[in-house]
Amino acid sequence: MRHFDLTPLYRSSVGFDRLANVLDQVMAGDVSQASYPPYNIEKTGDNAYRITVAVAGFAENELSIETREGQLIVTGRKSETETEKKDNFLHRGIATRAFERRFQLADHVRAVEAATENGLLHIDLVREVPEALKPRKIEVTRKQETLQAEAAEA
Repeated sequence: MRHFDLTPLYRSSVGFDRLANVLDQVMAGDVSQASYPPYNIEKTGDNAYRITVAVAGFAENELSIETREGQLIVTGRKSETETEKKDNFLHRGIATRAFERRFQLADHVRAVEAATENGLLHIDLVREVPEALKPRKIEVTRKQETLQAEAAEA
């Protein structure tokens, strides 16, 4: 009785808000994603989002961003020379360990730009719904036969 079926909630998800997925992971005890590095997710427009990841201590060439199977994967790996220098520290409070952070993307959401600024990695996302999936308005008209019958009666 500890497992709840949250499948109906998946149908109503918008953007990359996967509340049901998060609840499933919590209920299952899946704590595979640690809290490092911290991140923010913000909505910057009607179909625009921004993920900001704290990557202090990482250079641009040590960061990797990839989209695969509906996920945005942000990876950070320090170079070999940096990890060899750790013997010289008396205290190391700034975490520069390797990380991999995954974000579940909704359908038609794609990353368009990534940039670092002041130790933060900004990833801009856009939701682009294809024309075939956008709602269309269909005009309601009278059938041609009805119009012809009315014209004949007149």
